[in-house]
Amino acid sequence: MTPELPTPSITWLGHSTVVLDIGGARLITDPLLRKHNWPLRRRGGRPAKASWSQPDLVLLSHLHHDHAELPSLRLLRDVPVLTAAENAVWLRRKGLNGLDAEGKWYDLPGTDVRVRLVRADHGHRPMPHRPNSAGGHLVQKPGFTVYVAGDTSLYDEMSDLPQLAEAPIDVAIVPIGGWGPRLSGGHMDAEQAARACALIGARAAIPVHWGTLHAPVVGRFPRGWMDLGGPLFQQALSRHAPDCRAWVLAPGETVSVP
Repeated sequence: MTPELPTPSITWLGHSTVVLDIGGARLITDPLLRKHNWPLRRRGGRPAKASWSQPDLVLLSHLHHDHAELPSLRLLRDVPVLTAAENAVWLRRKGLNGLDAEGKWYDLPGTDVRVRLVRADHGHRPMPHRPNSAGGHLVQKPGFTVYVAGDTSLYDEMSDLPQLAEAPIDVAIVPIGGWGPRLSGGHMDAEQAARACALIGARAAIPVHWGTLHAPVVGRFPRGWMDLGGPLFQQALSRHAPDCRAWVLAPGETVSVP
C-alpha cells in the first residue's frame, strides 16, 4: 500500500517568501531568509531555519532585489531554482543552480508534483545589471493546484490559468502591496488582487507582499500603513469573490489545506 502523504500546508515567511509542503516535496518562493534585505528593513525577526530548510525546489518570480537576494539563495546551496530562461542563465553565472523550464511542466524528481512558469506583467523598473523577466508559477499534485502570482499587475488572461492547469485553482497566492504605501506599476493592490482571484475562480487565497519590508524612511509614511493590506484584501474578496476563502497569515504562520 502506498503511504498516505501529509496534508498540504503553506507557510508565509513574509514579503513574497512562501514555503509549500505539497505531495511530499518542499518548495520555497522568492526566498528572503535574512534579517534585512540590504536597503529594506524587515519588521520582526528573520524566518526560523526549520521553516525553510531542506527545500527540494526554489521558485523565483524575477530578479528585483526584494525577490532575488543572492545571500539568501546561497543559503539553500545547490537546490534548483526554477525561473525564466534569462534569469536562470544569470543565476548560473553566479554559481547557483538556475533551471529553465519555460513553456512546459517541470516534474519534480521522486514526487508527483509538477511546476509550470506562467505569465506575469511586471516589466517596470528594469535593471541594467540583471535581466528583467518575470513570471508566476503553477504548482500541482494530483487533485490540488496552487497559483503563485509573483509580482504582476492584473491582466484579463488570468482567467485562462485553470485551463492551463487542467484543474481548478485551489489556492491563489497573490501580492497585495509593497514596501511603501504607494505602489509602482506592475503590482496589484488589495482590490486588484481580489479581482484576480475572481478571474481565476480560486477556492482560497493567501495575500503576500505586504506588512513585512519597509524603507528606512518608514517614519515619514502614514501611521499603520503596513497593517492595512490584509483587512483590505478580506473586504475586497468578499465583494469580488465571495466564494473564495481568505487566509490572512502573519509571517511564520502556517495553514493546512483541507
